[in-house]
Amino acid sequence: METLQQLIMGFHVAVTPLNLLLCFLGALAGTIIGALPGIGPSAGLAILLPLTFGMNPTSAMIMMAGLYCGAMYGGTITSVLINVPGESSSVMTCLDGYQMALQGRAGKALGIAAIGSFIAGTASVVFLMLLSIPLVKFALSFGPPEYFALMLMGLCTIAGLTGGSVLKALVGTFLGLLISTPGMDAFSGLPRLTFGLTGLLGGVNFLVVAVGLFGIGEVLYNAEQIMKLEFVTEKIKIKEVWPNRAEWRVSAMPIIRGTFIGFIVGVLPGAGSTIASFMSYATEKRFSKHPELFGKGAIEGVAGPEAANNSATGGAMVPLLTLGIPGSGTTAIMLGALMMFGLQPGPLLFQKNPDFVWGVIASMYIGNIMLLIMNIACIPLFVKILKIPNALLFPLIIVFATVGVYSVDGNIFDVWMLYVFGVMGYFMKKFDMPPAPVVLSVVLGPMIERALRQSLAMSLGSYDIFFTRPISAVLLLVGLAAVVWPVIDMARQRYRARTGKA
Repeated sequence: METLQQLIMGFHVAVTPLNLLLCFLGALAGTIIGALPGIGPSAGLAILLPLTFGMNPTSAMIMMAGLYCGAMYGGTITSVLINVPGESSSVMTCLDGYQMALQGRAGKALGIAAIGSFIAGTASVVFLMLLSIPLVKFALSFGPPEYFALMLMGLCTIAGLTGGSVLKALVGTFLGLLISTPGMDAFSGLPRLTFGLTGLLGGVNFLVVAVGLFGIGEVLYNAEQIMKLEFVTEKIKIKEVWPNRAEWRVSAMPIIRGTFIGFIVGVLPGAGSTIASFMSYATEKRFSKHPELFGKGAIEGVAGPEAANNSATGGAMVPLLTLGIPGSGTTAIMLGALMMFGLQPGPLLFQKNPDFVWGVIASMYIGNIMLLIMNIACIPLFVKILKIPNALLFPLIIVFATVGVYSVDGNIFDVWMLYVFGVMGYFMKKFDMPPAPVVLSVVLGPMIERALRQSLAMSLGSYDIFFTRPISAVLLLVGLAAVVWPVIDMARQRYRARTGKA
């Protein structure tokens, strides 16, 4: 009852005309920022931060929360329409969302993403209200060994994310880890595998790899196919925007599962929405009765990850507000903003500044409703992008990707690397090698290395630390099962086939 009273007080704060306007502007800016490759929610908040000077702390945080939620959906737009992920959590959406667009179902992909995002985002705010304290206690039990086991489990499940050869997926995973290796060693401060190139001292930016493999590579491959067809292009027809009853039926459980996965992973500091989205995708493929359809336009392959990455935003707010620990790069910027306004996140924040905390929570409900209405209304506008002739669309994608990558650090070396990975993506597409394992390994590589070395430092070099801690041991067993099960399943299928022949 007390929680309900606090929420009503929060709505009184959030529904003032100024706060409603700021929430809307934040959601709109977040959607645009999420759709632009290279910016993302963290950079978007950093750009927005100076504009909040002199604002009321509650109003400023409401606008930031709106931008954070909006950016999660914005990345979906380019992922579905042109196969360019706006940020890392949208990578999984590319796999089936873009295939749906090629089949003339872009409207349905964007529709289920918007509705799934709304359901998951709203549910995550409910969980934020009700489950903050017990989940924070659980998250605090995660140390470097648990994070290493979690990341390793993620790498083990990558092989199951694609419908093609498991060997190719494992090769892609290894390649991604190799790409993530160059740069300055985090512990010794010495350069490694830079080959004398100063541009590699900061490592290889995830965005360069993702946009190169998915965006530029796809453009090069499709351009070759059109040339073979003497420039005969087929117009994509958008028959229906809303998913039909059968599509709703197969999307309902992925949205629910994605909501829970995203929130739990979001609560873990440092895990983030990227890990949540690919764990959701892997889960849906495991539960699906037709896993062979994933990567070929399965609507549940869009619904689950989109629900997960939006639910992770609410999860990331839990450690920020209750402990003052940022759960992601975006909430780290929010933490800086809170400190700038003289507010100390932690348990006392709920007691000393209840109007601030509950005003922000209530605004997240309102922001999700605004995003649902805005994005559903704009779907017909978004899908018109597909009607642009390929001769004009392909150069626009290349320009769009180049400007996005260059805008991150203003580094021309990143642009050259973008084209290198674009050519690499073309050959991967040509030889039917999935790019998703490469991209996800680039994201997880530095995180898993850091957790491994911290764990070994804690245990003085002993690997026993991973097996004597219950949570890490369970996660490692799950990862082992993810590797062993496909092998057992393949052997079982071969045995059945052999028995049938006999």
